Amino acid sequence: MNRILLAIGLLLVSLNISRGADNLPRTLSIGSSAPDFDLPGVDGRNYTLKDFSGSTVLVVVFTCNHCPTAQYYEERIKKLVEDYKAKGVALIAISPNDPKSVRLDELGYTDLSDTLDEMKIRARDREFNFPYLYDGETELVSKQYGPAVTPHAYVFDAARKLQYVGRIDNAERIQYVTSHELRDAIDAVLDGKTPAVQQTKVVGCSVKWAGKEDSVLTYMEKLATEKVSVEMADAAALKKLRKNESGKLRLVNFWATWCGPCITEFPELVTINRMYRHRDFEFVAVAANYPDEEKDVLKFLQKQQASNRNLLFGEPDKYKLIDAFDGGWDGALPYSVLIDPDGKLLYRQLGAIDPIELRRAILKALNERKPW
Repeated sequence: MNRILLAIGLLLVSLNISRGADNLPRTLSIGSSAPDFDLPGVDGRNYTLKDFSGSTVLVVVFTCNHCPTAQYYEERIKKLVEDYKAKGVALIAISPNDPKSVRLDELGYTDLSDTLDEMKIRARDREFNFPYLYDGETELVSKQYGPAVTPHAYVFDAARKLQYVGRIDNAERIQYVTSHELRDAIDAVLDGKTPAVQQTKVVGCSVKWAGKEDSVLTYMEKLATEKVSVEMADAAALKKLRKNESGKLRLVNFWATWCGPCITEFPELVTINRMYRHRDFEFVAVAANYPDEEKDVLKFLQKQQASNRNLLFGEPDKYKLIDAFDGGWDGALPYSVLIDPDGKLLYRQLGAIDPIELRRAILKALNERKPW
């Protein structure tokens, strides 16, 4: 019953919260009481405000998986928890994003989107030492706090009155940090003082409020109209493909219409291309079918909306073409490789890919060459 009443209360409040004419939630005002919540965490339990009643200071950080700015701060948030835990400071993170309102091209700097299941993976693999809560189902709690971006930090005193709201520090890249507003605010509240700075502007990814599903659908419909084609590739073309003089990170996948694992994993490869293609990345699919099967190959590619570059073995001697690309490859399908712009092989997978493993290999290569 308490949860039902809380949900009704949150709904009523959410209907009256706005940020200007664009109807975005208004950021909670300094001195306001911390809104209550009842949200699922990545550890399988639900958390409420009462769970942190024993803490002198409560820090609430609105963050998410996919935002590159939020990712910059993950280790700094973990360090905050370590440094202040013994001082009576509790920190929780809340993801305010509706996963259905995130477009694929907004995932170009991440391996994971913002579903609860993907939050669990992020928390596990990055070893988060704080509760990571999901509010993407209704966003009712987030609408009360009113984060403008991810990350957006809030500091509440022992009476759970808001004493600071704003940035964690003044630069995403740690080498450029010269001020530490969140730490300064925590220290002030612990000393029983009012923070010298109580509110700042914030930089990060906009919160993905529910209601953007239509724009996501429109985006997907636009992708579906992109031209899909296939071209024949001889031995010289495959040697050039392997050399990679494109100036981009290149993912190459060899597949065939008669290969079950190839067909199963292909949609994931199309998704990966749509995630990263606006960066220095390209995906090339090579069908190991015979040239006279071009119609079947094209039909499959069109069904998959594979508007990336597509090649087809251009002569019947498949072994010649296999050796032209990679003399160490025995011809088993599917076969995927990731090649950097200097021709170095970064990733090689015989058999089905692990999508997260491949995404992480792509991100690592992209970010090492061009810091974000």
